[in-house]
Amino acid sequence: MKICLIDETGAGDGALSVLAARWGLTQDDDNPMALVMTREHLELRKRDEPKLGGIFVDFVGGAMAHRRKFGGGRGEAVAKAVGVKGDYVPDVVDATAGLGRDAFVLASVGCRVRMLERNPVVAALLDDGLARGYADPEIGPWLRQRLQLIHASSLTALTDITPRPQVVYLDPMFPHKQKSALVKKEMRVFQSLVGPDLDADGLLEPARHLATKRVVVKRPDYAPPLADVTTPNAVVTKGHRFDIYAGTPE
Repeated sequence: MKICLIDETGAGDGALSVLAARWGLTQDDDNPMALVMTREHLELRKRDEPKLGGIFVDFVGGAMAHRRKFGGGRGEAVAKAVGVKGDYVPDVVDATAGLGRDAFVLASVGCRVRMLERNPVVAALLDDGLARGYADPEIGPWLRQRLQLIHASSLTALTDITPRPQVVYLDPMFPHKQKSALVKKEMRVFQSLVGPDLDADGLLEPARHLATKRVVVKRPDYAPPLADVTTPNAVVTKGHRFDIYAGTPE
């Protein structure tokens, strides 16, 4: 995949070349999208819209730290939707990982989560965030046990991933009407990178075959159900709903 690669670390140790080789990235100086290695983290920038700033994965500080410490924990809608209750914390495959926020919330309440991400740039961002999270003395010990990245297309991985999870979680990219400034920024940069999510409807059926208990699909409240398959079961929040479908028991 072609992208502009920029090293701002000043280290001159060839780390950016190693990263590019690992994720199959080739230098394209004219590409408006840039993957930038800073001294703190790896980030994605849209060079023709510099005001948008950089996007990076941070499980340790910022919004995720606040959500971990002061959020609803097991009371969060995503935790309720996957079925977290009492001693039950399901094994989850997050087939549309994005920046890993929902996967991290599920891991923080005890779920073991395998994140699938097919785009090599997004996978590199996730991997960088995980490495910093794994190294953190506070969250590292449990994060290493519970949150894992698999760089693969969901359409193929959902048919052969083992062991089968109890839950498959899907949050396909959908045009948002009411956006926070953060979502606006991320959506613009992300959609410039990955384009529209045209094959999302094809994920529901393989997800239902893979999950032993349920499939959870996050949708904006105004969006139609995924693949136009309705379900009476949902966890509804302000602005979103988590549609719940039966899986296929073992």
